[in-house]
Amino acid sequence: MKRITGFIFLFSLLASLLTACANNQSDSNQEEITIGYFPNINHVAGMVAEEKDLYADTLPSGTKVNYQYFPDGSAFMTALETGEIEGGLVGPGPAMNHFVSGANINIVAAGSTGGTVIMARNNAEIESPEDLAGKTFISPRVGCTHDVQFEAQMKEEYHLTSDRVSGQMKHVTGKPATYHSMFTSGKIDVATVPEPWASVIEVEGSGKVLIDTPEVAWGDTLPAAVFVTSQDLIKNNPELVQRIVDGHKKATAFIQENPEEAKTIAINKIKEITDQDLSKTVIDNAWERIDFTFNIEPEVLEEFSNSSYELAFLKDKPNLEGLVDKSFLE
Repeated sequence: MKRITGFIFLFSLLASLLTACANNQSDSNQEEITIGYFPNINHVAGMVAEEKDLYADTLPSGTKVNYQYFPDGSAFMTALETGEIEGGLVGPGPAMNHFVSGANINIVAAGSTGGTVIMARNNAEIESPEDLAGKTFISPRVGCTHDVQFEAQMKEEYHLTSDRVSGQMKHVTGKPATYHSMFTSGKIDVATVPEPWASVIEVEGSGKVLIDTPEVAWGDTLPAAVFVTSQDLIKNNPELVQRIVDGHKKATAFIQENPEEAKTIAINKIKEITDQDLSKTVIDNAWERIDFTFNIEPEVLEEFSNSSYELAFLKDKPNLEGLVDKSFLE
């Protein structure tokens, strides 16, 4: 009887040791993820998460978090669809356009709202939007969030369209960080600009505000950035997605509770990524036009996507059912 009892004890002890070893082995296996964002002020949550290492608080111990920076939404969405990144912040325009084109992606949170400004070059003889016929405007990409906001407003309120659809305004694209120099050289007349680059133009004096954020189409309600991930990741590893969203929520809370430190982080990260020196005055000015929030309203995205279709950015009328997944915010 004692031998049996002893054997059972030794077996239990061995099982416990094996379990402990297995757990230790699991803890030592580093999982690696990559988060993407743009070097503009609407994406400060990404900058804060990186600088303060906030995902370390929500992801499993040992997880390595990389960050990748993107110049535009098309490059970001390609990286997401090919698995180069697990998720991150992008404008709602590219996210919706790729979704309706068949991309298996989900918006799981917002990043910010506001921050789009329509700027007019000094000496371009532009006093109001009615003066834009025959002028050249710039946006980051064709069909990007800021482009759709601008073109929707011009068409609805002023009956002006771009040369993309045989309209009266010439459209070119370029990086927002270059808009001030392009205004200075006279290469463009109008810019639909994400902050902080609108404030750079304003502070440097190369242009003036033509339409400020509250008056731009969906100016205060449309997400300027959304947090996107793949449907495959949600299906195969929902716990990881939850932990990623929790980290994003922590970054948003940090911005709300520590605006001055968040501004410093933004200044330093934008300098690091773009080699652009932004003054505290520029950041303070831009900050006033943005609300940092992770809450998302699908109805606003529906309105925005319908306008994308009416402007011929989309071939088919969009169906956004299933795009937004708010379950990770609850």
